[in-house]
Amino acid sequence: MTMTENRIVRLHGQNDLRLETQPLPAPGPGEVRVAVRAGGICGSDLHYWLEGGIGTIRVREPIILGHEAAGVIETLGTGVTGLQVGQLVAMNPSHPCGECAFCRQGLTIHCTAMKFKGSAMYLPHQQGMFRDLVVIGAGQCHPLPAGTDPGAAACAEPLAVCLHATNRGEAVAGSLAGKVVLVTGAGPIGALCVAVARQRGAAEIIVTDIQDATLAVARKMGADHAINTLTHPEGLAPWQEDKGKVDLVFECSAAAAAIQGAITCLRPRGTLVQVGVAGPTPMPLNVMVGKEILFVGSQRFDREFADAVALIGAGAIDPRPMITGTWPAEQALAAFDAARDRARSVKVHISFAGA
Repeated sequence: MTMTENRIVRLHGQNDLRLETQPLPAPGPGEVRVAVRAGGICGSDLHYWLEGGIGTIRVREPIILGHEAAGVIETLGTGVTGLQVGQLVAMNPSHPCGECAFCRQGLTIHCTAMKFKGSAMYLPHQQGMFRDLVVIGAGQCHPLPAGTDPGAAACAEPLAVCLHATNRGEAVAGSLAGKVVLVTGAGPIGALCVAVARQRGAAEIIVTDIQDATLAVARKMGADHAINTLTHPEGLAPWQEDKGKVDLVFECSAAAAAIQGAITCLRPRGTLVQVGVAGPTPMPLNVMVGKEILFVGSQRFDREFADAVALIGAGAIDPRPMITGTWPAEQALAAFDAARDRARSVKVHISFAGA
């Protein structure tokens, strides 16, 4: 690698992931160049690779994947203040336009022209951060204290998703402190929802999944009870008694069976925060109406990215127990293959030249 060329992990179409090189422009005004140290593989990256898209969103041109990343600032563009060369930063992949109707209403999370790193939603696609060196807006870089693990820093994006989900839930259900919380799905988002619920004072946290390996990680992240609903289908029975004993559910699987089970556990007027997404999914509306369940949708994050960085930097939430593997960039395909195997992986990282 030279200062003008860097390695990239680029998808050319379904099942066509390549490690390539490309020239790298110098940072412009208000931008910085970051040497990436760690990048996390997300479910959306896997969908792009395995299926060529997500639902109606299709990969229509080569795209560099990756929207969970942290690295060290290498070069400052003109006009950049508040950042220093050599500083570890987590990079926010979101860049709302600031001008559309939703941005003007303060709903930047719903920006109609959102530029999100590694997204194929629009043409041209927004190129992602799986590369040795990335140029990015200085405002999207959030510094962390010296000595912070870069892998932990790269988890700021999924943690921000969980903080937003928690904020959405607490907005209607009140503080999690003292509450009984159920998390369905023990992937990265589920594991981090467990960590957030613990950090915010939940009295009891139950997590469900159909993989023992992911459940073991959820326990390390703070779960009191970890139930494999495949091998122990009656495992939720104690929380289903008396119309339900769970105050709030973070539903992270988008699986109909998990949603059904969660609703049987919710007490009347309990809250279901839907974090996992899929296509059309059956839901037991009769039970939801009968119990007066509060349904709350949650998508991505907004200001929570800065909060996630602060929590990781302070050691208030440690995401490292969920990082089940780290692969060098030249083994990116092996990393993706490991990430899709839920029997052995929760969060898989790729390390780059800055590592």
